Amino acid sequence: MATITRFPLVRHLRGTATTHIECLANGRRREAGVGATFWFRPMTAAISEIPIDDREQEALVRVRTSDLQEVTAPATITYRFAAPAQAAARVDFSIDLGNGTWLENPLETVGAMINGAATAAVTATLTGLSLREVLTLDASNLATHTLAGLRGDERLVAIGVEVIGIRFSLLRPEPEVERALQMPAREQVQQEADKATFERRALAVEREAAIGENELANQIELARRQEQLIAQKGANSKREAEDAAKADEVRVHAEAGRSATLAKAKAEATRVLGAAEAEAEAAKLAAYQEAGRDVLIGLALRELAANLPQVDQLVLTPDLLTGMLGRLTGAQQD
Repeated sequence: MATITRFPLVRHLRGTATTHIECLANGRRREAGVGATFWFRPMTAAISEIPIDDREQEALVRVRTSDLQEVTAPATITYRFAAPAQAAARVDFSIDLGNGTWLENPLETVGAMINGAATAAVTATLTGLSLREVLTLDASNLATHTLAGLRGDERLVAIGVEVIGIRFSLLRPEPEVERALQMPAREQVQQEADKATFERRALAVEREAAIGENELANQIELARRQEQLIAQKGANSKREAEDAAKADEVRVHAEAGRSATLAKAKAEATRVLGAAEAEAEAAKLAAYQEAGRDVLIGLALRELAANLPQVDQLVLTPDLLTGMLGRLTGAQQD
């Protein structure tokens, strides 16, 4: 935007490097140029400011295909004013001489022209194509044909607009139609997802079966080893029983032999002892036969005294003593 400095009776304008200034005084061009700086009188001057930098215009083009379906083609158009003087003559770019702002909205007017030209170019390019052909059309080819149509548009050429380029976003049909077109692809994607899910489940089942078979094989191997262990334990127990039986047999034979030897020794000892006792008794009897009566009585009394129970008190009465003395005296007399 140009900068206007106010002074008494006159004013000073300073343009920018991206704007073209057209100044008319009394209907005649007085000043013109890019970045112009000049003095002017507001009562007689008419000034236009035309931007010469690259600008972008958004356009939303709606076209109808051969199968009566509506398609929306959003586009971004880059343009510039290649002939600013021609633009100033055809479009109102006048500025307020007090603050330098546009009195109208010239860029909106130009944008409407560009939008209309883009609609016409896109419609001409897509006419006769079906919905699927339009949706599968290469965006670069569409941009090339549309750009050629814009550059050949007489209205844009008349206002000095040069279209530099155009970019198209995603071409889209109506929402209901778009969902219907997306349905087969979604179904295919869903089928592939279901297939992947089934394959994953089948793989999981196979892995579980393999794990089960492995566990079963491990259990069978464990049972076989347990069977071998039990058989080995039985064999070991049998061997231990046989060894114990043999040991008991040897021990019994040894004890029997020892018992027999002890019995024989005891019998021999008993025989020898009996013979010795017999000889001793025979010797005693032979001695008793040769001994006198008094000796025998004394021996008998000694034996009797040795075998009598213990007597703590002995009471001798006169009758007992008299009887005993009488027997002793009678015996002596005999």
